[in-house]
Amino acid sequence: MSGMSEPFLGAASLDDALGAGLAATVRRTGASVGALYLLDAADGVLRLGWLSGIPEDFCTPWQRLSPTSPAPVTDAVCEDRLVWVGGQDEMARRYPRIAAVLPYPFAMAAMPLTGARRCWGAIGLMWPADHPQHVTARERHNITTSARHLARLLEDSSRPPTLHDRPRIVTPGAVAGPAQTGPAACDYLERLPEGAVSLDLEGRITFLTADAARLLGRRTEQLLGTRPWQSLPWLDDPVYEDHYRTAVVSRVPVTYAACRPPDQWLTFELHPGSSGISVRITPRKEYTAVLPTPADLPRPEPAPMGRLHQLVHLAAALTETVTVQDLVDLIAHQILPAFGAQGLMLTSAEAGRLRIVGHHGYPGGVVERLDALDLDTELTPAGDVLAAGTAAFFGSQEEIAAGYPSTVHLSDKTAWAFLPLTISGRPVGCCVLSYDRPHTFTADERAVLTSLAGLIAQALDRARLYDTQRHLVAALQRTLLPRALPTVPGLDVAVRYLPAGPGLDVGGDFYDVLPLDDTTVAVVIGDVEGHGVTAAALMGQVRLAVHAHTMAGAAPDKVLRRTNRLLADLDSELLVSCLYAHIDLARHEVTLTNAGHVPPLLCRAPGRADVVHLEPGPLLGVGTGGHYPVTTVGFPPGSVLVLYTDGLVEAPGTDATHATERLVERLAEGADLDLHRLVDHLLHPAERTGQSADDITALLLRATEQGEGVLPVQPSAQPGRLT
Repeated sequence: MSGMSEPFLGAASLDDALGAGLAATVRRTGASVGALYLLDAADGVLRLGWLSGIPEDFCTPWQRLSPTSPAPVTDAVCEDRLVWVGGQDEMARRYPRIAAVLPYPFAMAAMPLTGARRCWGAIGLMWPADHPQHVTARERHNITTSARHLARLLEDSSRPPTLHDRPRIVTPGAVAGPAQTGPAACDYLERLPEGAVSLDLEGRITFLTADAARLLGRRTEQLLGTRPWQSLPWLDDPVYEDHYRTAVVSRVPVTYAACRPPDQWLTFELHPGSSGISVRITPRKEYTAVLPTPADLPRPEPAPMGRLHQLVHLAAALTETVTVQDLVDLIAHQILPAFGAQGLMLTSAEAGRLRIVGHHGYPGGVVERLDALDLDTELTPAGDVLAAGTAAFFGSQEEIAAGYPSTVHLSDKTAWAFLPLTISGRPVGCCVLSYDRPHTFTADERAVLTSLAGLIAQALDRARLYDTQRHLVAALQRTLLPRALPTVPGLDVAVRYLPAGPGLDVGGDFYDVLPLDDTTVAVVIGDVEGHGVTAAALMGQVRLAVHAHTMAGAAPDKVLRRTNRLLADLDSELLVSCLYAHIDLARHEVTLTNAGHVPPLLCRAPGRADVVHLEPGPLLGVGTGGHYPVTTVGFPPGSVLVLYTDGLVEAPGTDATHATERLVERLAEGADLDLHRLVDHLLHPAERTGQSADDITALLLRATEQGEGVLPVQPSAQPGRLT
């Protein structure tokens, strides 16, 4: 750690110390690029605070990342582990959106900054294309040590670091070598029979020899400080800029040829480094002197390659939004920063009105005043823009006041972009981006924003349909599940339900707690395969069938057998797993029978928990001749019985047996906790990752001494006898 401490000794502030820490991490790990993200306590997003080894505009799509954004740094924070991506193929497979924007070979690592109190953020590192696919033990140690030290810096500080709108650029520094004088180096380069050019990491020319200027056909003063693809019309092609981006990101030499009019072919060799790119220029045939060309007439600046990559990234991100809130978060956290805007109003056209479905950067009073305006309102340009189907841009308050004077007084914004959201001529809504300061909308920005408006319209239309379906299914599920759990003397009960990730996130998990008399209780948990209305409806039918057979006094095996017969009569194509428990609090025992469900867990004493191994019967819905074996186990006071659905232990890429063993360990560790805290303890890993492909339900029951319950439960019509 002594090597890590040195850069911080002379740091004037925490901000300087963090920048120095990132630079030291880049040096120690041999990385070519480093990025330091911090969690913003205000909105929970990861913000890029410090950057090393790559231009800022390369990282524009990832300057603000929501916790659910698909990226190595967000996964590192959510999963609290080192995330390693060994190459381009792995990046395309795991993070296709990043691979589309940075289609270059490189390796990448992300590590959370986890301290004793909290996670503060993450560091991201990139290595050149020639790096091995796997992280070495030494690199892993250096990354982990660096992240731990940065987290300690943040925890020990008396005040939080300052988060700016743009990341701070830091340089890792270079190994000191023999002193060289500038004139000697320039003389050496001028004597070479070829052109030499130096570019900084932003692509600007910082030095060139006289031969390089002659080969490029311009005077030295016309080229210094410019980017070649902007100052030389014959290099104004995205292909040439992409060669430069490839060299910067992958840190591998790139060679290409270009024709300087009318017929002079030149070979460009790009040799990248940590501080820029050295370019060697040679003619492909005998060079013929060309007189300097006059300066070009003014011409519109072409759309930079970075903007094209950014558009690809945003378009891909819009296709991945599921809910309206997802869309609002994406626009607020990625599109607004990409165009320097601070405010957002996203409206939906409903019944002749513009209803605000999402906003950012506006106080509540302004939102209330603008919500549900008529489509023909003159208060803002939104209605006219939507009617005409053409975007409107206002760079200042004076511009918008000429046609819509009331808009100026609605908020403190000073520039606006009104984007109509239409699909095949059908109005969907309006998206308004606003600025705190006057803003000049370039032709490039207008074109990109207009293109994005079409994608936003489609995303909004999909999201509204999804939200409607989800609300219907959620309402259906709420009506079919218990409104509240009963209070039973001698038994504490706690239940938690976590919906699945993307998609219609309401599925077929069900549960019930049925008091039978003063000392017996029936408990059931199950899972209908699939999600959506069909699964939820079948879940309700199964739950009602189990309820009816239980209250009729059927034994546990007969409850499942008769419910299975009902599914056969319904001719359902879906299968159902189910676990049924009959608890006898007087005898301190529980009788269990299983229809293809994951086995329960039982903790009889703190530190001792086990899986209750049951002989499973067939899933409900598989024929009608199935046999459901019955198992009885002890359930003395203090014991905790855990029933759950398979989403808690089964997930793509994980081993269900190992996950179950870990769940047993967590149950043993937390056996002394209050039951509601214990269920949170068991579900914590699933809640933290938030990436389950299936619903998760956990139902916990703890036997207490008789009389510890809150109120006696009225006995049912049929007492809890087993028949």
